[in-house]
Amino acid sequence: MKKEINLSGGIDLDAVVDNKEKRIDGRKADELRPVKFTKDFITTAKGSVLIEMGNTRVICNASVEENVPGWMRFQKVPGGWVTAEYSMLPGATQDRTQREASRGKIGGRTMEIQRLIGRSLRAVVDLKKLGRRQIYLDCDVIQADGGTRTASITGAYVALKLAVNRLMKEGLLKEDPIIEGLAAISVGIHKEVPILDLCYFEDSAAEVDANFVMTESGKIIEVQGTAEGAPFSKDELMQMMTLAEKGIGELAEMQRAAFS
Repeated sequence: MKKEINLSGGIDLDAVVDNKEKRIDGRKADELRPVKFTKDFITTAKGSVLIEMGNTRVICNASVEENVPGWMRFQKVPGGWVTAEYSMLPGATQDRTQREASRGKIGGRTMEIQRLIGRSLRAVVDLKKLGRRQIYLDCDVIQADGGTRTASITGAYVALKLAVNRLMKEGLLKEDPIIEGLAAISVGIHKEVPILDLCYFEDSAAEVDANFVMTESGKIIEVQGTAEGAPFSKDELMQMMTLAEKGIGELAEMQRAAFS
């Protein structure tokens, strides 16, 4: 039986959680996997963090270059730039993933994900305050168990904030260019029940798979949602969004703790 949501009063978490089918790892429908941030994981980076969400692990590094892309120099666009690269190491999955460098080109999935990471971070950065410099966010998945793109965005924000804090401490930035925090989370509908933070097996069997990127204040940066079978309704979308807001709020608290 499909669980109902009272949209006027928010999500009825008891109704959603009280489903007969337990999740594969025993979590409640609205529960995140165990999350851990290990900052300064790579000591040579300006900002670095290892983010662990369940069995998904991503190393996120922020590197700073005191220049801007060529297109910005030629167009004399004021301020700086924030961009991202994403990759999955060969041993991140059970079946070895071939290095894209050995194929001689970046795959479509990789290109789409790194563009998503870059534009998500630029949405919360005042590029004019960044000055004439560029910050690269490199997200390397060392173990994949679902939600690698959302974990990369959440971890990349932490790496970016750490790098900005260091630039300010060194006197290279006069004011913080970061407008507010952000995080991302996956949500889906599995066996007609909305669930938060899908692991790989849930993701592969879900009727609906969605990714939400939101600011700390709850503003939406991007929503990616796909029906794997039958179309989903507006009410189901609102159910997933409410779960996403809850999860991103919890992630934001953990991110703040990582800065201390």
